[in-house]
Amino acid sequence: MAEIPFIDTHVHFYDLKDEALYYSWLQPGAVHPILGNIDPIKALRYDAECYIAESRFANVAKAVHVQAALGIDDPVKETEWLERMAERTGFPHAIIAHCDLAAPRVGEQLERHAGFPRVRGIRDFGQGDYLSDPAWQRGFAFLEKFGLLLDLDCVWEDMGKARDLASSNPGTRVVLEHAGFPRARTDEYFRNWRAGISTLAQADNALCKISGLGMRDPRWTIESIRPWVLACIEAFGVERCFFGTNWPVDRLFSSYDPVVEAYATIIVDFNQDEKEALFFRNAERVYRI
Repeated sequence: MAEIPFIDTHVHFYDLKDEALYYSWLQPGAVHPILGNIDPIKALRYDAECYIAESRFANVAKAVHVQAALGIDDPVKETEWLERMAERTGFPHAIIAHCDLAAPRVGEQLERHAGFPRVRGIRDFGQGDYLSDPAWQRGFAFLEKFGLLLDLDCVWEDMGKARDLASSNPGTRVVLEHAGFPRARTDEYFRNWRAGISTLAQADNALCKISGLGMRDPRWTIESIRPWVLACIEAFGVERCFFGTNWPVDRLFSSYDPVVEAYATIIVDFNQDEKEALFFRNAERVYRI
């Protein structure tokens, strides 16, 4: 769909040579807890210049960077690095930073992140049953003060807790990442997952980022991801969904252009306004870019 601009709402940049940054999941001996061996993407550096070159035929207008540094002493260092990159290249246009929302001094770190002009939200993987943790919930409540959204990593089993969290904080947008990161592709899993995302969608301030569907479907096709894409749109509505790629992680399963073209093919029968909403207008509104 080259005629429609695409805003990629989920990309990761990193620089393993920068001593101020740290990425535990990209270290030489690291094995991803879900994906296993990800050595093919463990380049020393993947930055905006790399991304711009790789996505140049997909009509990418803007991109949202989602926290990549893990195990770093001060997550604000990643934000600083990304801001310098954006000043140099124009990318990324928005930043989802990392913050431990259960930390005692969470407000101070959020304030530091929010001092950078491109920061729009926070991602925190949390520990254990963190959605029910009062300390984590306290940190989440700070997001509204700083005008930040939450990019939420959440599986279907926890969608009820996520709905309750969002509903209790109507002034903060909650963006479900990777369509709820479906872990299997069986009929039973699909039924449970679809019920889960429908539960989360009951919160008016919850949105769905359709991305990363190759991660548990490594030989994916348009037909294999079609039901998952359409179920997200059915649950949340066109106005609360948008697309992303999870690049370069999903490079393990595809090249860039086929991901964007797959989305375009799946929604080919949607009207023009709906296509534009899913490809860029909703992302512009939600991430204020």
